[in-house]
Amino acid sequence: MANESVATVNECRGGFGTYISENLSLCGRSPRVTWAGYAAAWAAFAAVNYLLPLPEGLSREGMSVLAILIWASIMWVSEAMPVGITGISIPTLLVLTRALPWTNGKPPMGQVFSGFTTHEVWLCLFAFFTGAIIQLLGMDKRIALAILDKIKASSVGRIIWGMFGVNLALAFLIPAANARAATIMPVVQGITALLGDTPREREAKKAIVIQAMVYASMISGLFILTGHMPNLIMTGLFEKNGFKNLGYFNWMLLHLPYLLLFAVSQWWVRFHFKTDGVAIAGGHEQIHRQYKALGPASRAEKAMLAVFALVGVLFMTGNGSPLVLHNHQLGVIGLVGIMLLFIPGLFPFKWKAVQDRTIWGTFLLLGGAITMTDAMTKSGLAGWTAEHIHGLVQGMGWWQTVAVMMLGTQILRLGMLSNVAAVAMLAPIVFAMGPKLGLHPVAFTLLICNVDTFAYLLPTQITAAVIAYGTGTFSTADYAKAGWVCTLLAIAFGIAVMAPWYAFFGLPVWNPAAPWPY
Repeated sequence: MANESVATVNECRGGFGTYISENLSLCGRSPRVTWAGYAAAWAAFAAVNYLLPLPEGLSREGMSVLAILIWASIMWVSEAMPVGITGISIPTLLVLTRALPWTNGKPPMGQVFSGFTTHEVWLCLFAFFTGAIIQLLGMDKRIALAILDKIKASSVGRIIWGMFGVNLALAFLIPAANARAATIMPVVQGITALLGDTPREREAKKAIVIQAMVYASMISGLFILTGHMPNLIMTGLFEKNGFKNLGYFNWMLLHLPYLLLFAVSQWWVRFHFKTDGVAIAGGHEQIHRQYKALGPASRAEKAMLAVFALVGVLFMTGNGSPLVLHNHQLGVIGLVGIMLLFIPGLFPFKWKAVQDRTIWGTFLLLGGAITMTDAMTKSGLAGWTAEHIHGLVQGMGWWQTVAVMMLGTQILRLGMLSNVAAVAMLAPIVFAMGPKLGLHPVAFTLLICNVDTFAYLLPTQITAAVIAYGTGTFSTADYAKAGWVCTLLAIAFGIAVMAPWYAFFGLPVWNPAAPWPY
């Protein structure tokens, strides 16, 4: 197939434009849409950076960062370039535009590539390597089937709850919701195949796929620091602004109630798709057979569990934990974990096998996104933007302000696939807005940016939803009808449950002067 594709391109009789169009078409891309996005990104960059007058109160450097932000946003939305390449291009443009001050005629390379040197990035890389090895060993399937077999999953409700447990377990091992959705897709499809084709069973299939592959992936990732890349963007932002030691354990403690949000969404989805009483004939027996067919765990799987258990203990016993055994940051522990994973002979894989399954694009995206948040803060763009948005919510109570900002993020997310990119833009602005509105910056940022995770109106807003949509189980209308209520429930949950919970642990959103409790 690859030789046929190359031959087709080489035999192209048209000009260079035809050659480019042929290549994009062979890659499954629309030449018109791709080039429209690419051209729009560069046109917007040039207009903002070179043509538009400098707005009052914004520095020249801030204007350049704004141009890069708009350029990256259009690239991310249109996917004209791979998201990871857009991420690594951000520091490049910061150098070329001198968006951060040069010293003695030299660019501040340490600052423009700061997003690739943070502890969060190295923690992320450990998680990516772990996920790759887990998948090579087939442990992801073993974990999924073991949990479903243990709870004797047979009804739709039990299946969905079981898949939530699967997602929660995998969130410790596999970073990024899209990776988990792709991992469990064969298991989910195997389960839905056991259902018949009656109207109620078709509705039940929709409920299983949406809940198991989208809602469960996003909520479980929000709970585990390394299970969701926006978590790392926010903790990195907090640390650079003096709020340190919000480590692995404290993150889980602060976000524990979000696990209840799955129960809330489960109630609505079951009601909406009318899944009560729908059973899966032979469901548990089939799952049990598949699980037993895997046989006992291999030595390599046991070695993987031992490594992860050791690193997990180190994660849980750093600064801020009830039992402090060391003072190393999470990124250092992640690097130690990488050294352990690649002890010679520990696993029967060549480096290339691990390399091919490592999500390098997301790694580059995360580094670029963290760099962008840092540049927005240092250039004054975040503060300037926050000052202008401040007027929209000035005079409102804290919960009204939070509600308006949460709804605003959902509008923003209608056209953006990447949750990581969206939080990279939002987090520094929201963080800067907090003190201006008399709100605690950390609690305010967590409330607003966490709700960005629950962009459930269109499948194209979340990569995990795109993967779930690819199963052909549900339509865009099915997804939207279930999703808009879940999004509103998430907003209400954030205000009514999460805000008081943060306050209980010393982060009252309504008190910007509250001392840092960690």
